[in-house]
Amino acid sequence: MSQLHGIVTVAHTSPYAFECITPETDEPDSSPMKRYSAFAIAREAFFGHKNWERAWRKAQPKARYDVVIVGAGGHGLATAYYLGKNFGITNVAVIEKGWLGGGNTGRNTTIIRSNYLQDPSAAIYEKARSLYETMSQDLNYNVMFSPRGVMMLAQTEHEVRGYLRTAHANALQGVETRFITPREVKEIVPIINLDGPRYPVLGALWQERAGSARHDAVAWGYARACSAMGMDIIQQCAVTGVTQEAGRVTGVQTTKGDISCEKLGIVVAGHSGDLANMAGFRLPLESVPLQALVSEPIKPIMNCVVMANTVHGYMSQSDKGEMVIGGGTDGYNGFTQRGSFHHVEETVRALIETFPMLSRLKMLRQWGGIVDVTGDRSPILSKTPLEGCFINSGWGTGGFKAIPGSGWGFAELMARGQSPLTDEFSMSRFREGKFIDESVAAGVAH
Repeated sequence: MSQLHGIVTVAHTSPYAFECITPETDEPDSSPMKRYSAFAIAREAFFGHKNWERAWRKAQPKARYDVVIVGAGGHGLATAYYLGKNFGITNVAVIEKGWLGGGNTGRNTTIIRSNYLQDPSAAIYEKARSLYETMSQDLNYNVMFSPRGVMMLAQTEHEVRGYLRTAHANALQGVETRFITPREVKEIVPIINLDGPRYPVLGALWQERAGSARHDAVAWGYARACSAMGMDIIQQCAVTGVTQEAGRVTGVQTTKGDISCEKLGIVVAGHSGDLANMAGFRLPLESVPLQALVSEPIKPIMNCVVMANTVHGYMSQSDKGEMVIGGGTDGYNGFTQRGSFHHVEETVRALIETFPMLSRLKMLRQWGGIVDVTGDRSPILSKTPLEGCFINSGWGTGGFKAIPGSGWGFAELMARGQSPLTDEFSMSRFREGKFIDESVAAGVAH
């Protein structure tokens, strides 16, 4: 839902945004999905662009599926896609209580990076980053992946030591990062103030092949590909109960009727605890609001993403010129999806120290999302006490950048019962004390 490394911005425009309207019919289209291309755009221009097919068909639930995925956000749709692509499992329903991509997938600041300290984290995030590089070609849908680079500022001696350690760990993990000097920071981001009143910039951890993508397009692209494989995407369908027999899941109860299934995947971010309670088990996480905002659009001034943990704020510039700004989670549990004044005050005050020019900008809009956070700030991709039921949750503020890697690993876990990408993220780690502590190593304070 997460990133959320931030939360949402309508930060880019999509050339295929007009495609994402569901058709009037519920009947599956037996014709193959038409490919998008420059030639297709030119061809359809002769007909006033009136003949474009729907990106995905509107579906009503069948009585039974092999797999039901609860949650039509990026992680849920990616799981369904890789179940079909990698394992040939296409009798799948993705059900969503609201609209497709309307949760954290549509509420994040779109940062993509993989420069994590712990090996399991670096593995799944680097898998995701590499999949983002070819996603537009794989899905035949422009997700606007932009490898603009992500810079994580070191503004204390402690951060310098920490980022040097991460750079060395990344070298062993095969993740391309390096620690750069203040002079190099200034060359990449000319608008930065290296000599802040409280925290000067002492260097930065720089991942050149990291960047951002269009959040909505990621969900739409996966949805289009899933629909083309014959999967059902069912919106406005809330789960009200999980049915089971002899300790094994048998299906779900929804506002559109009962649906039986062999396997159930729960991928609902901030509402993971609610679904887990329906299934009869508890999760070691909590839900908290996370907010973000964008400024009025201005001319291009910054080509990369900059994160500053000491003052705690991060910023990038969207294709439309807006400065996309985020900070930390709120200090209380909640399920709000609205912004608040204290977030604007705390986050903007922090960033103005490093980017004084921000003080002259006006805020255009702000919003919030719901993130689910574990004690070690790492996700849960795991089997559950209910046989046949699997959980994908706990991504906190970093869920967007993990979407393809999460879907790849979680699909393998559901299909085969085990995946190298998810082994370390089992629920059992909390009982066994095998934590993947990214609470500080992640480079952000949450």
